[in-house]
Amino acid sequence: MSKTLVTGSHGQLGSELNFLSSMIEDHSFVFVDKDDLDITDQKAVIDFVLEGKFTVVINCAAYTAVDKAESEKEAAFTVNGTGAANLAKASKQINARFVHLSTDFIFDGTISRPILENDAPNPISVYGASKLEGEKQVFTANTEALVIRTSWVYSSFGNNFVKTILRLCRERESLNVIYDQVGTPTYARDLAAAILKIVSLQEWKPGIYNYSNEGVASWYDFALAIRDIAGLKTKITPIETTEYPTPAVRPKYSVLNKRKIKEAFGLEIAHWRDSLRDCVKLL
Repeated sequence: MSKTLVTGSHGQLGSELNFLSSMIEDHSFVFVDKDDLDITDQKAVIDFVLEGKFTVVINCAAYTAVDKAESEKEAAFTVNGTGAANLAKASKQINARFVHLSTDFIFDGTISRPILENDAPNPISVYGASKLEGEKQVFTANTEALVIRTSWVYSSFGNNFVKTILRLCRERESLNVIYDQVGTPTYARDLAAAILKIVSLQEWKPGIYNYSNEGVASWYDFALAIRDIAGLKTKITPIETTEYPTPAVRPKYSVLNKRKIKEAFGLEIAHWRDSLRDCVKLL
């Protein structure tokens, strides 16, 4: 029987994998968070993975505080770099399939067409740089790893943009939301389902893949859709990035090209608005 380890179990993607795992027969799952396993401790990781005899390891654990990372560089690089490498190395020792999650933030936002897996990364934030370092260390430790880059993740679990907009729309008469950053929202449940399909297939195809929902949106478009689907009336005004400064710089354009992952694994990907409706219904 297959046995899967999922790290970052309390995060959005980890929570969605936990939810979907209950529907899978003949497969056992172990979900851990930082209190259960410190992925930055190499010995602890190797001992845990070897003892567990896992066939699949999915690393959802990450330092994701984008702005905070600007002042906590060492912490971001330790978790997103060293931690990821430890899991990759341990997975290789027992020939377990290893899936690692990365981000659109490894790019600088200057590519003006959907980003391909082989486009040159150029992170403009500490968080982005730490995630790129994670990718490099993962493949150095385990050439059979599979890395999925994703963007703008939200879920009915955890804290995210969707929940924030819903709350603010109930609390305020008006909101300002950035319109000059463009990407694609990704429903973590869709991403979780895609990962579970990929690891269940007989043929393993390591490498780098992009995954987000289909379509394109600005944060302003995303906020309007959240408000409208929820049937709320708050006035939302578009503003420029310069009007809402943050410690970390965000990419202006981070739409991902998903052709590779769709063709490699036979995936059908929903449009972001359709998935958003499903999530808002749950909320």
